[in-house]
Amino acid sequence: MTLSYHGHSTFKIRGSRGTVVTDPYDSSIGLSLPGLSADIVTSSHDHADHNAVERIGNTTRRDAPFIIKKPGEYEVGGISVFGISVYHDDVKGAERGTNTIYTIFIDDVRICHLGDLGHELSAQQLDAIGRVDVLLCPVGGVYTIDPQTAVKVIHSLEPGIVIPMHYKTAKHNPATFSELADIPEFLKAYGSEVEPVTKLDLSPSNIPEETELVVLTESFKD
Repeated sequence: MTLSYHGHSTFKIRGSRGTVVTDPYDSSIGLSLPGLSADIVTSSHDHADHNAVERIGNTTRRDAPFIIKKPGEYEVGGISVFGISVYHDDVKGAERGTNTIYTIFIDDVRICHLGDLGHELSAQQLDAIGRVDVLLCPVGGVYTIDPQTAVKVIHSLEPGIVIPMHYKTAKHNPATFSELADIPEFLKAYGSEVEPVTKLDLSPSNIPEETELVVLTESFKD
C-alpha cells in the first residue's frame, strides 16, 4: 500500500483492494488539486477546503466513488471505514460545528484521519478510535488544533507513524490561511527534525512500535 499527500488534508491511500482519497479541496484555498481517482472518498466536514468530493474521478472498480460524509461504519470492496463525531473547535462545536474522524482499515493497516479536529480527545473518543498505525494529524491551529495540542493528541493516540497536515505553505491563500503555523513551527513543538519524503510504502510489518514522525512532500499530480 502507498500513501501520498496532495496538499492541505488530502491524501491518497492506494491499496490492493482499492483506493481512498481524504478531504478533497476546491481551488479557493490557493492549491491546485490534481486529477485524483478513488473507490472511496471521505469528507470530515462540510467546508469547501474538505468537501470537494465532486473533484474525484472514478476507477475501473467503480463507476463513481463511494462518498462518506458522516459518522458510521462502512464496508466497501473489502475496505473498512469507521467514522466518529468530534468537534471542529474547543467549545463543543459552538464556533465551527462538528468534525468526523475516520479510521480506514486497508491491507491490514489502520490509518486515522483526524480532519479538522479542534480539541484534545477524551478517553471515550480514544477508546472509540482504538489502535492507530498511521495518524494523519492537523497541526496548523486557528481552524484546528495547534502544534502544541497536536503533540498532546499524538501522544494520547500513540500511533506507529504520524504525518502532519493542514499547515501553512507558500501556496495557500494568505487571506484565509496566513495565521496557520507552518511545518517548522510544528517540528519545533514536536522536538524533532526529519527530511520530507515523496510517498510512504506501508505494510503491517513496517509499522514501528515507537511513534515515528514522517513529513510527506505535497504532490500536485496523481
